[in-house]
Amino acid sequence: MEGKRVAVGWAARDPRGVLSPYTFTLREMGPKDVMLRVLYCGLDHTDVHQMRNEIHLTIYPIVPGHEVVGEVMEMGKEVEGRFKIGDIVGVGCIVGSCGECACCKSNREQYCSKMVFTYNGIDVDGRPTTGGFASTMIVNHRFVVKIPKKLAPEQAAPLLCAGVTAYSPLKHFCRNEDNKNGGVKVGILGLGGVGHVGVLIAKAMGHHVTVISSSNKKKEEALQHLGADAYLVSTGTKEMDEAVASLDFILDTIPALHSINSYLSLLKPDGKILLVGVSPQDLQVNSSALILGRKTITGSFIGSIADTQEVLYFWEEKELKSMVEVVKMDYVNKAVERMEKNDVRYRFVLDVHGSHLS
Repeated sequence: MEGKRVAVGWAARDPRGVLSPYTFTLREMGPKDVMLRVLYCGLDHTDVHQMRNEIHLTIYPIVPGHEVVGEVMEMGKEVEGRFKIGDIVGVGCIVGSCGECACCKSNREQYCSKMVFTYNGIDVDGRPTTGGFASTMIVNHRFVVKIPKKLAPEQAAPLLCAGVTAYSPLKHFCRNEDNKNGGVKVGILGLGGVGHVGVLIAKAMGHHVTVISSSNKKKEEALQHLGADAYLVSTGTKEMDEAVASLDFILDTIPALHSINSYLSLLKPDGKILLVGVSPQDLQVNSSALILGRKTITGSFIGSIADTQEVLYFWEEKELKSMVEVVKMDYVNKAVERMEKNDVRYRFVLDVHGSHLS
């Protein structure tokens, strides 16, 4: 390791997905790179899926984390003027793309065929990328965004994946001018990390928001703390029957295998289900439910770097506040257990710098 930059993080070594301390070397700095000291990093279901080799082919050891907030420590020569030492910045789900294809040239680099994930991807030096569950990162400046000064770094972390994952499809599909009579009716399916920020974003955009959940357990929080307009229990036959053809869009945030057929009936003709939760298994659909109503199932993967920067400023402008629980790195395995039991309101954020990894 002589002459190399050393980072200390937490990694999973096999499909059990148990994280433990891990020391590794960073790649060399290039002229377009930013080196940052990691301050905070969010924890989400995709991290767990990849730690356990449930989606994508996991390269072990894997250092997860793609909701990264850090402080600029060093910059390459071609970055000067965009950032300065000490700036608080963010890194989301991707750290590379070709820069030349139609997607990259139209601010849709998340759909580039050569897109590189923040971790469990292949970096420019041929080694696996490593994420924000570590003391330090080196990232191409094109994939680094500025954290607004009025936005607390622990609040910013969930926006770098969960926030932009909800914001991008809501901005793209759900525009109030599409429905002049009472605004757009949006359903948020699943009230977890993505779902709860989806409620806040959709309300701030001026939409009528219905939270759809399997029980009444989160009803008070959804209505009183997050500001949803309505709450629908999906296991209640009478409630579901009364809500038939009431929604223009449903943002499906559930990151697990589930049936979407019962939710199709909630859509008006020409309504859309927007899939953003990643299920490790294939979903099934009744084609008749789509045909009888000209309904659509579509997907959206995170958002562009421009979208990511935009949602951060949107959050600051609207003075929104996500619900997070900040924990130290040595609590991460317990946090995973609790997250799988839905025992968090609504996002764990790891205090990486405060955990004194190095």
